[in-house]
Amino acid sequence: MSIKTRKPPLKETVGAQYWCFSTPSEDGQWSETFEENVEKTEVVKNVKVKENTGSVDTRSSGKIYDTDIRQTSTNIDVEVVAFPADTLAKARGDEVTKSGLILSGGSGVRPFFAYGKVVKNKDGSERYDWYPKCKLTANTDDAETSEETFSAQTDTVTIVAYPFNRKGQIKVSIDSSTKAFPEGLTEEKFFSKPILTDDDLTTAVAG
Repeated sequence: MSIKTRKPPLKETVGAQYWCFSTPSEDGQWSETFEENVEKTEVVKNVKVKENTGSVDTRSSGKIYDTDIRQTSTNIDVEVVAFPADTLAKARGDEVTKSGLILSGGSGVRPFFAYGKVVKNKDGSERYDWYPKCKLTANTDDAETSEETFSAQTDTVTIVAYPFNRKGQIKVSIDSSTKAFPEGLTEEKFFSKPILTDDDLTTAVAG
């Protein structure tokens, strides 16, 4: 047996974010089919990701025999310096009239979408993440008076990512610092459409 010392890369910054709305099934539920256009914005100040898990202990003979741990969803809080008004309205399920009025609140249906983000490491490597099945649950809309020195004002969009397949998996990611990273894969190719499977990745690499 030998000891191998490894030095994983340090995170340096968050990169762009990607949104792509799902095309609902006939009964209005999430489907693995997505709209043709993927929206990229470079407005992210920070991203906080929290996994929601539950655990159940199985006891026997007076002690814990096994513990079942399952991740049920993931909360994603994204602080942004700006956000496209039409994308936000669509994600909120707001009504947009012919004259351009955005009517918020009520019982509008919030659509599913895929959310993607980039994490860039100090050594130049990158990690690409897709959360294929998401909904927007909340957003802030704060504004402050201007000062003599400009200071960017930020808002936060809160997203919940759900399991997208029978295995209960929630996130699809790939890291360029690993040996398995496909040759020829770029950020643009990975985010050209939501990726759920190996076949999707092969198609993306082929371009």
